[in-house]
Amino acid sequence: MEPLYEEYLANRGTIVKPYYWLRCSLDCSNCPYHIRTGEEARVPYTEFYQIFGFPYGPTYPQTKHLTFYELKTSSGSLVQKGHASSCTGNDTHPESMLFEMNGYFDSAIHNNEGIRHIILYSSNSPCNEANHCCISKMYNFLAMYPDVTLSIYFSQLYHTEAEFPASAWNREALRSLASLWPQVTLSPISGGIWHSLLNNFVSGMSGVTVFQPILTGRALADRHNAYEINAITGVKPYFTNILPQAKENQNIKARAALEGYHLNNVFPRQSFQVTSGQLQPNLTLDPRVPVIFVLVPFRNLPPIHVGQKPHKPRNIVKHLNMPQISFQETNDLRRPPIGMPVERVEITEQFASSKEADEKKKKKGKN
Repeated sequence: MEPLYEEYLANRGTIVKPYYWLRCSLDCSNCPYHIRTGEEARVPYTEFYQIFGFPYGPTYPQTKHLTFYELKTSSGSLVQKGHASSCTGNDTHPESMLFEMNGYFDSAIHNNEGIRHIILYSSNSPCNEANHCCISKMYNFLAMYPDVTLSIYFSQLYHTEAEFPASAWNREALRSLASLWPQVTLSPISGGIWHSLLNNFVSGMSGVTVFQPILTGRALADRHNAYEINAITGVKPYFTNILPQAKENQNIKARAALEGYHLNNVFPRQSFQVTSGQLQPNLTLDPRVPVIFVLVPFRNLPPIHVGQKPHKPRNIVKHLNMPQISFQETNDLRRPPIGMPVERVEITEQFASSKEADEKKKKKGKN
């Protein structure tokens, strides 16, 4: 296998050119080394805030994409951590680089069969637009490595709103990817996962500074993401709701939009223990006001499903038709079989009793 990338040893890890032909570009500050591993993967706090929108909430407009990753064994031991940044010069997303055939992840698993779980922490959910084909590449990668599981956590959804021309395409691709559950899970970053990112991927963070309060604006955005990804895929995400159980001002648009949908205790067996600040009723929530003071332990992350089949969520929906790809490089993607139609017949007690009465009448007629 001839890799597409070139990797160089650095002071605290490695730096990687995802495509060997990349050169320094004035249009992209990260070129040509878009993948960094080990401690080289850490980014300044200001960059983390601008791209991920922590702790205040999403920042717009968002032109840069950043994805942190962890490669783990079936027992959960860390093999490698790193990050991939988007290329603004060539308009390439991080997931497209990582999951490229003969790319970095393909080579990593080919050379280390102990890797069984990939965790992505992305600033944006993956898309499947023609210039990127991130989800198609993920789908093809997972077909080649059926024993590898993929967990995707995102800070905000990318181009799934109706005003974006590719929104229907992206939503259908997310449904197709989610249909691979439990090999694939899609969830918003929430709760203690934020503190895990600060501890493992942000420079200059240590001790108490890792446990920064999750502010109301960020918590509302996380809950909105959980609602939206559930509506798109039909699969409940892993989500920790840390908002206080107080009666907030109804004028807050984000809160009002979520009023009819409650995602508390989506996974009660895996819930974190959170102590909320006591807010008085009818207070207006300021997006910059902390909503928790004793914070979620970042070590309590969702379990990894490897080598076992956990119980499926009750409302899982399978969408097995992948969108048609116009790219030559994605023409040979494996597509799952089309599901057969199933006729559903509902038998009620009234129907059963009337059927028994008809049979008795027939027997009497024969006698």
